[in-house]
Amino acid sequence: MKPIYAVLVTSMFVAQAQAAEWQPLPDVAPAPADNPTTDAKVELGKMLYMDPRFSSTGTVSCNSCHNVMEGGDDSRPTSMGVHGKTGGRNAPTVWNSAFHSVQFWDGRAPTLEEQAKGPVANPVEMGMKDVDTAMDRVRKIPGYKPYFDKAFGENAMTVDNAAKAVAAFERTLITPNSAYDRFVKGDKTALTGQQQRGMNLFAEVGCTSCHSGAAFNGPTMPAGTGFFMKFPTFADSDYVSKYDLIKDKGRFDVTGNKADLQMFKVPTLRNVALTAPYFHNGSVKVLDEAVRVMAKVQLNKDLEETQVEDIVAFLNGLTGEFPEQPMPRLPATPGWTITDSQ
Repeated sequence: MKPIYAVLVTSMFVAQAQAAEWQPLPDVAPAPADNPTTDAKVELGKMLYMDPRFSSTGTVSCNSCHNVMEGGDDSRPTSMGVHGKTGGRNAPTVWNSAFHSVQFWDGRAPTLEEQAKGPVANPVEMGMKDVDTAMDRVRKIPGYKPYFDKAFGENAMTVDNAAKAVAAFERTLITPNSAYDRFVKGDKTALTGQQQRGMNLFAEVGCTSCHSGAAFNGPTMPAGTGFFMKFPTFADSDYVSKYDLIKDKGRFDVTGNKADLQMFKVPTLRNVALTAPYFHNGSVKVLDEAVRVMAKVQLNKDLEETQVEDIVAFLNGLTGEFPEQPMPRLPATPGWTITDSQ
């Protein structure tokens, strides 16, 4: 039997560890040394992010699938790109994506800069032949050059700089000061009694084994490393077939390593109440069902309805404050059209 002081000391450290798990979201997102955030980059990046003219049809922009006027997604099970084509995965929210150490569900992009290049040349998304072809369109629009010059200096209209500008803009898309953030900073009235019960249940049930940290996406990892978990873990649940959860091979499609079968980047739960439908395939329409499914297929637990209600109430407390997003003015294309350039 342990001496009483050992029990007390152990309990103290456990309490401190549990307290340390509840972290507020930082007010500023981290930026890499080779792409410090500046107002000029953010201004240019926002323009590029909103501009659909760099898709093959001139109809799809970054904002089409990651709409910053709402939850940072597109409210569809899977996103629609050029010619009405749809992909196989749900569009993750762009809000707070700066706090992921890798991007995409399968983690194939190590940075926001690399992620920004991916959809442009994807045949289902923006449908351009390649990123250089898309950049040629940018260069053809005279009004963009002054913005590139301001952000990066002269002769700076390159693919890498365009991606850096978009990434810089995306690093401003963070939502601090949720009710949860105010609560963990000391305002014990910020969360309702039900939300506080849900917060405790969230930890007790085991949700924090994956959804920990300030962004509720796992521990802070070195850039490009990624925090991945197998989904579903308990594949014998009826939910797996009901919501077709095992069809997607996850990170295996990137690495070819059998250990990566059904491995997915752990998504942020920030603003999760605004980003239905849920999971990598967008198969679950409402948050309470998503909670039931996660408890069963990841933790092998059946929750009582009151527990589900309390956890959902807590998750609603993760909705943060959104920075105002006025639409940018985009430079004109005098003398030519998108269809002319195809």
